[in-house]
Amino acid sequence: MDEPSFQAGRVRATTSAAREKLGIADRGLLATSRDQTFLHTDPWRALRILSEFVDGFDALSRCGPAVTVFGSARTDPAHPDYALARVVGGALAARGLTVITGGGPGIMEAANRGAKEAGGFSVGCTIELPEEQVANPYLDLVIDFRYFFVRKTMFMKYAEGFVVFPGGYGTLDELFEALVLIQTGKVDRFPVVLMGTKVWSGLLDWLRTDALADGRINEHDLALLTVTDDPQEAVEAVCKGWVR
Repeated sequence: MDEPSFQAGRVRATTSAAREKLGIADRGLLATSRDQTFLHTDPWRALRILSEFVDGFDALSRCGPAVTVFGSARTDPAHPDYALARVVGGALAARGLTVITGGGPGIMEAANRGAKEAGGFSVGCTIELPEEQVANPYLDLVIDFRYFFVRKTMFMKYAEGFVVFPGGYGTLDELFEALVLIQTGKVDRFPVVLMGTKVWSGLLDWLRTDALADGRINEHDLALLTVTDDPQEAVEAVCKGWVR
């Protein structure tokens, strides 16, 4: 009989035929394959997702206290919101906070630009999209993501607070994801600031007169939001919970 082999903590006699059968698995693993369909299987996707988490955690854990700024990628540099986001980015950087955005144009570019001009650290977490995916030129660190949920985890995990400028579906998605995580205790309570009292008034009116009135949210949920037009008030709000 062949010598015993140790497998899964048990001693078992392995015949030559059995060893040959086991060797087939090794050969399959090490063999060169031109079939690329495995790249689109769920197990392979899971490994890519894991690698995105690892890369993101490794990079952002070195950035220090940060604030995430959300807003439209379609805001023109001539728009007043662009100028306001630039001021906010600079004011956050002046307080020693890293500014994190989605890394694209519009409001994201403005906030990164303000931080960069103020001598702060500017980060962009970009995403693969058919449009609006080009990284803006005011970034000290760019991290590329394939998956929205991995990217949004980075926005949430490394932020001391959120400043939200007017935007579209993506901005609203990020806003309400943050509110749900705070409301349900999945993250510590920290400030969410809405920039632009006029722009956000319609949404806030609906929340009060419909969602709150019908009992779907409560007053505490509404109190999670600070609404302002003042950059300094926004910065003070997000700095309240930051332990220096």
